[in-house]
Amino acid sequence: MLEPWPDHAVRVDGAGLARFTDRIAARHPLSEMTFLCIGTDRSSGDCLGPWVGTLLAEAGFERVVGTLENPCDAEKLPDAIAALPPSGIILAVDACLGRPESVGAYLAAANPLIPGRSVGKPLPPVGAFSVAGIVNAAGPKPYWSLQTTSVLRVMNMAREIADAIVRSWEPKPKSNEGCVQDAEYQYQRG
Repeated sequence: MLEPWPDHAVRVDGAGLARFTDRIAARHPLSEMTFLCIGTDRSSGDCLGPWVGTLLAEAGFERVVGTLENPCDAEKLPDAIAALPPSGIILAVDACLGRPESVGAYLAAANPLIPGRSVGKPLPPVGAFSVAGIVNAAGPKPYWSLQTTSVLRVMNMAREIADAIVRSWEPKPKSNEGCVQDAEYQYQRG
């Protein structure tokens, strides 16, 4: 029997994030999932979501909304939410600001994500599940905090989120008929 979900967001590290996505995958197959990756490509801190979306799309995930090429930012989010499949399960991913000691951690929840809260933007809650990556410390000027966030930190966090999702659902890559699928295996045998 699966444990009940906590009724609040839980701060987790990469291993905790992997356990979180594993729990979702145990309940919901990939065919039910849509990954809503919120943010913009115009801010180093706020590009976490689109970066995750890009990595998922490159890994073969088909139901991804929000990539670096086509970000799901504050302007596009209401229309994106309206276009989501009504029967699907949404995992929303976004960046957030937090306490200095929490930077680099994640807030994982079996609850909707409230995008834009760090910067005081009223946007609708979204998702049955959510992951908010704490990309920088909150301060008196949240936009400045997002603009001056380390790109390397955001890249590493995006990779950690995408890796957890990929390992939990492992979509099958698109087939390349006629290509050698496992050249290294054949080389070792040969």
